[in-house]
Amino acid sequence: MRRFRFSDPGFQAAFSAFVAERRETPEEVDAIVREVLAAVRAEGVTALLRYAREFDKVELTEATLRVSADEIADGAAACPAEVREAIAFAAGRIRAYHERQRPADQRFVDDAGVEMGWRWTPIEAVGIYVPGGRAAYPSTVLMNAVPAAAAGVDRIAMVTPPGRLQPAVLAAAQAAGVTEIWRVGGAQAVAALAYGAGPIKPVDKIVGPGNAFVTAAKRRVYGTVGIDALAGPSEIVVVADGANEPHWIAADLLSQAEHDPAAQSILITDDEAFAAKVEAAVQEQLATLSTGRDAAASWRDHGAVVIAPLDAVPGLVDEIAPEHVEFAIDDPERLADRVRHAGAIFLGRHAPEAVGDYVAGSNHVLPTSRAARFSSGLSLYDFIKRTSFVKCDAESFAKLAPATIALAEAEGLPAHARSAAIRLGQGR
Repeated sequence: MRRFRFSDPGFQAAFSAFVAERRETPEEVDAIVREVLAAVRAEGVTALLRYAREFDKVELTEATLRVSADEIADGAAACPAEVREAIAFAAGRIRAYHERQRPADQRFVDDAGVEMGWRWTPIEAVGIYVPGGRAAYPSTVLMNAVPAAAAGVDRIAMVTPPGRLQPAVLAAAQAAGVTEIWRVGGAQAVAALAYGAGPIKPVDKIVGPGNAFVTAAKRRVYGTVGIDALAGPSEIVVVADGANEPHWIAADLLSQAEHDPAAQSILITDDEAFAAKVEAAVQEQLATLSTGRDAAASWRDHGAVVIAPLDAVPGLVDEIAPEHVEFAIDDPERLADRVRHAGAIFLGRHAPEAVGDYVAGSNHVLPTSRAARFSSGLSLYDFIKRTSFVKCDAESFAKLAPATIALAEAEGLPAHARSAAIRLGQGR
């Protein structure tokens, strides 16, 4: 864990170097992924079954690759009632939040008499990757599938590594509107969704987080299909003053550290004595966390405490451009409104990032690795597309044609110019 003091002469250089440190995929991962994608594209389902044996140590057949409707129903029914209720509660809030994002179609006639506009239509088929390594993530299913269903996507194909399917994951898939589930993970799952493999038909877009192999595969298939983003390790910045309970803030920092040894948790505070109390609380909680090994590695290798005046915080947060930032202070909007780069902002002492991961309703699939500088979290917009249209009659076309001809000729594209000129009776 690193400590930085805003007042130190070398603060800016040291802090910027820390922010710029890479926590991403090694080159050897990309080489393996390239081979896997090529094999699935060439061999289809044969390659999927081979990789299940080789990577997952599971023997599958083409018939057992798909999770049956009965398996989904039985698994969902086995989910404890309180978890099913929580899933339904979360799904309803996520659906309501994302439905509010729906944009309107528009059609209008401009000053030239040209009828123009746009309409929004859903993507036809979406693939959702749901990790199955470190833990079962029903929240991942909800955050990816519910917005897709709300957008009107016809086919929602879920892939997850083979092995025991957790009842909570199946209950979430049922609640979210997933239409099919396949026992395939890793780069081979991304390849199957992008290119098709036996019974798995290709999709138009792939969303959902995964490990380094999944991320590298999504990068390589982009263009054949759309993707949501290239997910990196989780990140949180907690801005807190000395009026907070140190154990609350420690828990917030560890809520991201426990995801992955490469995750990053940063505390920014103007109270050095409070920072020391939070550090002590972190160590105390690490001793009792079942995820303490990963969390301790994350805090040790990528954690930081920054002592800085609160007025300097928006600039520091913008430099980090974090996935999540909490403002556990009085009047949090005073600082949060000055932040430009953040995936999600949590306001006040009673808005921990954990509620955003599960039930607040906003999406927890967010930009990482400073991508909040140029991208947004997953939303309804990821599952719809806009088509524009133009309608001219002879009179309105005549107003557009001369400029069209002039620009086409300036660009050396005579067929473009002729396409307009011929409608004015100028040549053939």
